[in-house]
Amino acid sequence: MILAAGCVLWRPAEEGGGVEIALVHRPKYGDWSHPKGKLKRDETLRECALREVREETGHSCELGARLPTLHYPVNGEPKEVSYWAARALSGAFAPSREVDALIWLSPAAARVRLTQQRDRELLDALLSATAR
Repeated sequence: MILAAGCVLWRPAEEGGGVEIALVHRPKYGDWSHPKGKLKRDETLRECALREVREETGHSCELGARLPTLHYPVNGEPKEVSYWAARALSGAFAPSREVDALIWLSPAAARVRLTQQRDRELLDALLSATAR
């Protein structure tokens, strides 16, 4: 089993209230997704989620509500990804080989841009968690 963790990273919208969602573009897969990555040895899932957000977006964040855990196969091997809602704090994006772009979008625009349906479901879970 491949273990990984990530976040649906958000910040207050600059105009009009609401929130903006951070999406990362991975050139290897040509997709738009939420920041996530594989668990390292002796790392907790929470530590992994925080590290992956920092590595892929350049931002530190504060973990919030736990979101659904996703399960899907990768090259015939099962993968389990634990997710949290995370409020962006400070930082600045720098492109890398792994992630070449970061965009901040309204939830409606993020829904359209996300490549995988499972990532749209995480977006819905975040919006439900932040509406409470």
